[in-house]
Amino acid sequence: MRPRSLTLLAGILLTGALAAAPASAADPAGDKGFTITDPRIAESSGLAASHLHPGIYWTHNDSGDGPYIYAVDSATGKTVARITLSGVGTPRDVEAISIGPDNQIYVGDIGDNLDGSWPYVWIYRLPEPKKLVDQTVRATQYVVKYSNGARNAESLIVHPRTGRVYIIDKKEDGGHLYEGPATLSPTGTNIFKPIAPVDLWATDAAFSPDGTQLAVRGYFGGVYYDWNGGRIKREGRLDVPLQKQGESVSYSADGTKLMYGSEGADSPSSAGCRRPGTAGSGSCAAPPGATGARPSCTSPPSGADPGRRRPTDWSTSSPTTRCSGCGAPRCTWTSSP
Repeated sequence: MRPRSLTLLAGILLTGALAAAPASAADPAGDKGFTITDPRIAESSGLAASHLHPGIYWTHNDSGDGPYIYAVDSATGKTVARITLSGVGTPRDVEAISIGPDNQIYVGDIGDNLDGSWPYVWIYRLPEPKKLVDQTVRATQYVVKYSNGARNAESLIVHPRTGRVYIIDKKEDGGHLYEGPATLSPTGTNIFKPIAPVDLWATDAAFSPDGTQLAVRGYFGGVYYDWNGGRIKREGRLDVPLQKQGESVSYSADGTKLMYGSEGADSPSSAGCRRPGTAGSGSCAAPPGATGARPSCTSPPSGADPGRRRPTDWSTSSPTTRCSGCGAPRCTWTSSP
C-alpha cells in the first residue's frame, strides 16, 4: 500500500550493481528479472516462487481487486493462470503471499493503512494448483489479532520446515516479528505475539527455502537475518534495487537469488543478491576490474540505516568505482524527510 508520507521516486529501476549467480541449465531465464505485463496486475504487492512450477511466481494486487492470485511466467512476464479464492469473504487489503510446507499458499489480507482501524485481519490458505489454468480453488480463512493491538502490516512469511506463520508489522521507526500459533485455527481467533524487533520499515519479507535465513525489505533498503529458531540475529544489509515503490521480495525456488518487486503498471521484478559480500552463489561482491554499465546506488554506506535513508546522488567517478564488499558505487545519502 502506498505510504502516506512518502514521495515516490521516478519509475526507474537501477540494477547494475546487483550480481546474480550464474544460471544453471535448470534455472528459469526469468530468475534474472522480469516485468509483469498483465494490465490486471496494477498493484503487485507480494511475490512468491512456485514450489510446483519452475519459473512461475505468484503475485496479487493490493486493495480493490478481489479474491484473486496470479501465476506469472518469469521467462515472459505473462500471466498463465488467475486463481479465484472461494470460501472467503471480500478481501480488504491484501499485502503478502508466501508458500509453506506441502505446497500450501498463504495470502495475507493484513494491510491497515490507518494503522489500527481493523480489530482483526485475515489469512487465506489454499493448495498450490497442480495445473496452471484459470480456476476457482477453495481456501481456508483464518481470523488474526495481535496481542498488543491492531496495526498495519505488509509482510507475511511461512516457515518452510515448521509451517508456522509469522507477520512483520510496518512501522517507520522499525517494527516487530510476530509469531502465530503453532497451528492456525479456522474456527477461533489466532493471536500473534511479538517475539523480536525488526529494524526496518518493512514492506515484505521472505524465508530462504531451507528456512535458515530471513530477508526483510523496505522501500530503500533491506536487512537479512539468521533465523536462529525465531531468535533472529541481524547479519547485514541487502542490496535492494532502487524501485518506484518496492513492495515485494521472494527467494528464487533454488534459493540462490532474491527477487524484488514493485507496484505499478508493467511492474518490474529484479533479480538481486541472496546475501551481500559473501562468497559463492548469489554473492554481491563486484568482480575485480568489472566493466560495463554504470552500477546503481542501492546500498547505504557503513553505519547507515537502510530503512531510513534514500539516495540523492548515485554518480560515480568511474563505472567500476564500488564500495567495498557490497558491489554498489560510492553514494551520497541523506536522512529521509
